[in-house]
Amino acid sequence: MLASANHSMTTSCSATEQEALPINPSATAAYCWEAGDAATQLWLPQGITTSGDAEADGLYGGDKVILSGWSYNGNPEPAGHNASMDDWARVAFINANDPTNFTYRWVFLVVPTSGGTNFRPLISHLGGMAWYGDKLFVTAHWGDADNNQIYVFSMSQILQAQVNSTAVGKVSGGYAAGGYQYVMPAIGSYSVASGVACNPSTDTAVPCFDAGSLDRSTSPVSLLVNDWFSSGGTQPARLIRYNFGSDGNLSLNASGQAVASEVYETPIVGIQGSMSHAGQYYVADARGSEGQHGIMNRLNATTAGATFSCDSVPSDACWAQHSEGISLWGETVWSQTEWATNGKMHWIAPAVRRRVLFAMPLSSLSG
Repeated sequence: MLASANHSMTTSCSATEQEALPINPSATAAYCWEAGDAATQLWLPQGITTSGDAEADGLYGGDKVILSGWSYNGNPEPAGHNASMDDWARVAFINANDPTNFTYRWVFLVVPTSGGTNFRPLISHLGGMAWYGDKLFVTAHWGDADNNQIYVFSMSQILQAQVNSTAVGKVSGGYAAGGYQYVMPAIGSYSVASGVACNPSTDTAVPCFDAGSLDRSTSPVSLLVNDWFSSGGTQPARLIRYNFGSDGNLSLNASGQAVASEVYETPIVGIQGSMSHAGQYYVADARGSEGQHGIMNRLNATTAGATFSCDSVPSDACWAQHSEGISLWGETVWSQTEWATNGKMHWIAPAVRRRVLFAMPLSSLSG
């Protein structure tokens, strides 16, 4: 699949794409999407993970790979918006073997139905992604069909569509995947309080899973997720950790439940990306205005934390503009930005390109 990647990224980013990069600390690498993906207002970049999560040596099957998760825009403004597709999920599998020539191919995420003889689209904002071993863990929140679950996918279960059609599932002549050539069906999921809706306005009810990332510095390796509170809200968000078992799945107790190993509360709201390493927590927010930079915070369990992107005044914030997921690959932090609105915070043409995949040393966030 990587060898047949049919899209290219560029290091020659436009002026507005470069403006979306962090100011302090500055990115040491930046890649921008092919024109159609850079400007589309129907799909939005969200979570991110890499082969550095999957394997300790940073390679999967001998390849360096970055996975960029995108969700179908639930905002009804864009021309061509189809409400029935809201929060469909796709992943760009990026061939990162050559740092001067990133290429990628889209894979569509689905959930099996009818006893495994058919499938439907996964409904997920795809804010949290973590690749561990051969498994990909993604958060699904607020979706009617997939409300507040952690879905699991397998790298050994990437299938090729038989019919090129915008339909999804079994059609005349075989199976279609919404126009994509490759499809990845879920192999399982973890549900939080099944049947109970999450609540994004309180920190005492079922959390609404949003961002997430893998932490290889813990023993055992763990998954960190955070719940979602709007940047206009006042409720503190939670950072929740789940340990992995020796089988590569989340560790279960005697009752077959994946119980959080730790839960912390933070006053930071509007969290779009969260990551932990060696006892430190890195939490990035996203400001509400178009073109406004966010704030990256470093926290631990005993201190109030430090801000490493200028200061806490929104107009002076210096992290990326509307950044999403964060992932650590060795000693390098990877993240991506989301927006392609029209310069007035509306998802209508003309799109202003502000999407960029970027990296920087972890040390630049350490003081």
